[in-house]
Amino acid sequence: MKRPSAATLEASLPMHRTFYLLLIVQFISTIADNAFLIIAIARVIELSAADWVTPMLKIGFTVFYVFLAPFVGPLADAIPKGRVMLLANALKVGSVALLIGGVDPILALLFGGLGAAIYAPAKYGLITELLPAKDLVRANGFFEATTVCAVIFGTVLGGVLISPVMPHIDLPTDYAHVNGAPTDLVAGMLCLLALTVLALSLSFGVSDSGKRYPHHSFHPVRIVRRFFDENAVLWRDPLGGVSMSVTTLLWGVGATLQLIVLRWAHEALGLTLAQGAYLQGVTAFGAIAGAALASRFVSLHQAINVLPLGLAMGLLFPVMLAVHSIEVAVVLLILLGTLAGFFIVPMNALLQHRGCSLLTAGRSIAVQGFNENAGMLVMLAVYAVATALQLSLHTLIWSFGLLVAGCMAIIMASQYRAQFHRRAAPR
Repeated sequence: MKRPSAATLEASLPMHRTFYLLLIVQFISTIADNAFLIIAIARVIELSAADWVTPMLKIGFTVFYVFLAPFVGPLADAIPKGRVMLLANALKVGSVALLIGGVDPILALLFGGLGAAIYAPAKYGLITELLPAKDLVRANGFFEATTVCAVIFGTVLGGVLISPVMPHIDLPTDYAHVNGAPTDLVAGMLCLLALTVLALSLSFGVSDSGKRYPHHSFHPVRIVRRFFDENAVLWRDPLGGVSMSVTTLLWGVGATLQLIVLRWAHEALGLTLAQGAYLQGVTAFGAIAGAALASRFVSLHQAINVLPLGLAMGLLFPVMLAVHSIEVAVVLLILLGTLAGFFIVPMNALLQHRGCSLLTAGRSIAVQGFNENAGMLVMLAVYAVATALQLSLHTLIWSFGLLVAGCMAIIMASQYRAQFHRRAAPR
């Protein structure tokens, strides 16, 4: 067997170190993002805002993902992605500082969303640059497990940061004069600030992959036009279109269900906002297991075979309405997490592989982010309207469950029909 040369080993080791450091930065940054949302919701409650303001917080965080999508991909390809991550995490630090300084929570999250939108193509694009296609499912298993854990642990941490265990700290400025209402959340906000500063500090260690792309014009009209041409390329690809449909649907529904679960925990189980955040944490165990199983047993060319799991997830959502004990709720959320982890990892890897093959790493991730976050905006807007209309929790859960199941049935039927026509076509 031929042994790898010293030069080969020397070149490959930094790539592995960069990937694992990227995982750590992603974990910390995502924890901070989700804790930020819980603290912002608690601040909205302190300000006695209307119920429909809560989904507006998530919309504020997401809006730049959509409107800046044509530009963040070229930005991530134009300069080393480690530097893009530095800029993004600096903006996130600034957003927490704005919240501490008394800015409206929606505006603070809007600023944080700007950093997150810039960050996304850099982190995912760096994975496709560091690793060969055969390792993408395995790498995505690590990355998605890390991300899902961070989402849930961040939500749990948010619950801790708004709970009575946090000490009371008075700001040196007249906070009530700035905000119109005092706050008991200063200690939690300062902890969140320290977490974002840690992510920023670690970003300095993310090295350059060495990958370079041809320079393109940064004229706004040309960028937008090229972006939508690239969007069409990915949607028209048989495998790219299917995986894009699935991930767009699940990101939209998942963002809304995060808020629905908090409401369900309060109305069906009698839990507070902090306790509801703790309950969401158990989903991480299932998501980790699902992602690990997918990484172990599903290869890239088998990714399309997991589509029926999306249908099963949609049919499982209404079961929430029959649950009235915390123990059963824990089991149900673990099961949902397992299905989600096993389902989304192959779909995400397939989409990244097709996107990188058809476009570039940064541009394909920008297209993916645009579609997924547009789906989130639409779903969150619908949820905000439903909340303003005071629709019952029963109606909301049934609607979203049937939506997922119905859309997945349509996607599966379309995919199986396309496979049948390809097999029946003369050769």
